[in-house]
Amino acid sequence: MSPPVKFRIGLCGLGTVGQGVWKHFAAKRAELESRLGVKLEIARVAVRDRRKRRGVNIPADRICGDAIAVATDPNLDIICELIGGTTLARDVTLAALACGKVVVSANKALICAHGAEIFETARRHGGHFLFEASVAGGIPLIKALREGLVANRFPLIYGILNGTCNYILTKMEEQDAPYTAVLGEAKRLGYAEADESLDVQGWDTAHKAAVLTFLAHGTWVKPEQMIVEGIDRITPEDFKNAAALGYGIKLLAVIARDFTTGELSVRVHPTLLPESHVVAKVSGVFNAVSVQGDVAGTTLYIGRGAGQDATASAVISDLVDAVGLLKNDRRAFITARKGSAPARPERACRLAPPEHIRGRYYLRLTVRDEPGVLAQIATAMADQQVSIASVIQRAQEPAGEASLVLTTHQSDERAIRATLARLARLRCLLGKPLLLRIGDFSE
Repeated sequence: MSPPVKFRIGLCGLGTVGQGVWKHFAAKRAELESRLGVKLEIARVAVRDRRKRRGVNIPADRICGDAIAVATDPNLDIICELIGGTTLARDVTLAALACGKVVVSANKALICAHGAEIFETARRHGGHFLFEASVAGGIPLIKALREGLVANRFPLIYGILNGTCNYILTKMEEQDAPYTAVLGEAKRLGYAEADESLDVQGWDTAHKAAVLTFLAHGTWVKPEQMIVEGIDRITPEDFKNAAALGYGIKLLAVIARDFTTGELSVRVHPTLLPESHVVAKVSGVFNAVSVQGDVAGTTLYIGRGAGQDATASAVISDLVDAVGLLKNDRRAFITARKGSAPARPERACRLAPPEHIRGRYYLRLTVRDEPGVLAQIATAMADQQVSIASVIQRAQEPAGEASLVLTTHQSDERAIRATLARLARLRCLLGKPLLLRIGDFSE
């Protein structure tokens, strides 16, 4: 009997996720080899600083400082890109794909910025790009869209895609604590980066939404083409107001497609969800994604969306798929999986204009506490055909100010933007309004 085939892996990047991959790969290696009938080895590791102390022990002869050299090494079969960013990571990915290698990545920002170029390079040179870990961490969401739900079209995908924001919102609600205090706690616990802006302003979620949109609809939507709003202006009072209305607050990505008109909208924003909704109950650093298929109906995916272990699990899953790809007939496998192309052929698809993006809204205003204010606001909203559904009014400090919370009936993004512009001209308004969307999703 001939010895089993050996596959050699190059690991580029040894940060938190890279160390997790090395640790868990080493622990599971014998089991993986037995299951796959092959021999596996992480043969080379590229790092920026070879002298830096790390939490894993790697033989010195496997470490180098040149990621491009690892990417193009003819003795390596699979390249695992865990560098982060969109510069060196792009160069490494394209160099490896140009050599016909399989590349595994957890880099959603890279895919969002250069996905079309990456997939075209893979197609042209016979390479392959796997990216399960780029969205929702340890939840096998990408596999579900590409494989398990391949017979479906997706009118609606929405959910929590950023564990940092979900942790902050959960703690603000539970502790009745202000945003800045909870953010500081999240940083101390390692749930938030030193520069939290990518997470809390919604851009990390937007990158992930772009990846999911590509998989579901075969088209690239850049974050600047989306509605993207963050959580940094939400206060404990908003949670109290939402609870009084029967809602919780979550930062959601929402990808909606009307297959009759061909219009697509991709949004990231804090959303009021009914307290009874499953996604509204998902707390802490967990992610939750609801996928509505026209054949399977609604499926729901919940799990750890980030962190060393969850992301490493997804990366190793892709490494196993990469071995399966290389072990079998390469071209037949690529054709069957469509892994270097969109999950489905691109159909006629255009972005919905603001007036076609409809929903209900929550609007919090700080106003002068004086007669006639509500009438002025109601008139400004009526001028834009925005109808008020409910009102909560509370006096607040300093004296002479009041908090006015309105919810609307069905309206649209064009009308609500025009309403905000109209309200900004009122002398009774003190400060910038807070606008949140209300999620009327059926489970």
